[in-house]
Amino acid sequence: MNTPVQAESIQTFRADLPEFKEKSAAFFAGEMSKAAYKGFSGYYGTYAQRDGKASMLRLRMTAGCVTPEKLAFTADMIRRHHIERVHFTTCQTIQLHDLTQEAVCDIMERALDVGIITMGGGGDFPRNVMCSPLSGVEEGEYFDVTPWAQAAGDYLTTFIKAEKMPRKLKVGFSNAPSNITHATYRDLGFAARPDGLFDVYSAGGLGNNPRFGVKVAEAVKPQDILYYIKAMWLTFRAYGNYENRGKARTRYMQEALGGPEAYKAAYLEKLAEVRASGEDLTLPALSAQITKTGDGTTASGARVIAQKQPGLYAVHVHPIGGQPSAEKFCALADALADMPGALMRLAPDESAYIVNLTGSEAQRVLALTDWSAVTPFECSVACIGASICQVGVRDSQALLHACVDAVRAAKLPAGALPQIHISGCPSSCGTHQTGELGFRGGVKMVGGKPQPGFVFFVGGKERQGEETMGRELGAMLEGDIPAFLARLGQAVADSGMDYAAWRQAHPGALEEIARAYTD
Repeated sequence: MNTPVQAESIQTFRADLPEFKEKSAAFFAGEMSKAAYKGFSGYYGTYAQRDGKASMLRLRMTAGCVTPEKLAFTADMIRRHHIERVHFTTCQTIQLHDLTQEAVCDIMERALDVGIITMGGGGDFPRNVMCSPLSGVEEGEYFDVTPWAQAAGDYLTTFIKAEKMPRKLKVGFSNAPSNITHATYRDLGFAARPDGLFDVYSAGGLGNNPRFGVKVAEAVKPQDILYYIKAMWLTFRAYGNYENRGKARTRYMQEALGGPEAYKAAYLEKLAEVRASGEDLTLPALSAQITKTGDGTTASGARVIAQKQPGLYAVHVHPIGGQPSAEKFCALADALADMPGALMRLAPDESAYIVNLTGSEAQRVLALTDWSAVTPFECSVACIGASICQVGVRDSQALLHACVDAVRAAKLPAGALPQIHISGCPSSCGTHQTGELGFRGGVKMVGGKPQPGFVFFVGGKERQGEETMGRELGAMLEGDIPAFLARLGQAVADSGMDYAAWRQAHPGALEEIARAYTD
């Protein structure tokens, strides 16, 4: 059910649909350039694809939660419009690709009926609020941050039409130090603490000029998070470089203001202004109770996780490259419709967790998703890539599939390679900068001539307290990367160790293997 704020936002956005239909008709008729259409369409959560003949649409799933109603809707749209390309993104949304003009307009409008707001999915707007995908069911978490992430997403829809927004405003919540949502280096991040409070980080982000966030507050009550969100907007309005699109991100304010401490002081000044304004942004107590109970059946397997609720399970599902086949996605949606309380939770590594399952339901989901990747390497991350994306430099999806084929052909053990992260361009949509192994689309000079290549990064970490940006080792030819990974994996396999143990036991060995490809 939509909250009053959501309902009001939906009515506002619905009034904007006629203009979108008019401009879309002009673009598809060849009366508007791709660049001009991109500047307009980002507000609606859609862009023309690289060929200019089809569009993509980003379905915002706040906190990564795909409710049964939203899942059924997505499956219905896939079938209705014969969609074949579906992508789970690193910002926990679902992208639908290769859409006709009629399809994108129809889906966008119908989505509002089930509470899916596509507006603000692109352009200079607040993006999908992220949340640890197992929050609320994970053993050992500090507390369930999901209700707070959802409240933040609700509130941020009211800023979609605000003036002087950053080029993107990404907000994330983490429930534990695993920090898989990168809460400590988002534009604004709320990191859970053992005492049930949040530490707040601001002005971080990946891409060009990456920065870890500045800790601007400690021990913040969850009920007060909206004050911190409004302060973020006011800080950017006052100090952000919104006239230069290349620097219109919050992370540039750290340097512009003279460093992290100066940024923190500026942010806290705006926070004080918000509190002094008299506006009441305090949230009520929020919780998400799981009433479902186990039925005595059990489940086990490499992709099965026992929830902290006795007798309930989660199943991990990772389509290679984050792209499940449309047919298999719809089959899973159909099955979940018959499992009361079951929920899909999207994850920042382009996978999904199906949570709140009895043992027998988990076994059924396992069988339905036997196509899922299992090894860390096959659970690698790749953005949609240059074959689709207008700004992409290299086809990250094609590279990932070539690497998977090469590693399978080498018959390497499951632990020989870690999860890798591939971005088609410097924007870091594949989060290459914080992967253990990362690749970023670019070129490699051979004989004085640029050739298709990827810049190689190593040693990135996302865990809170250990955050590290990957170290750049040089560029590799695109065609050499599968062979490099097979060779690296073989060296690890020959040692009898898994990748993490091998890396620790043989410092410098990775760099030596890579040198043959980067020199």
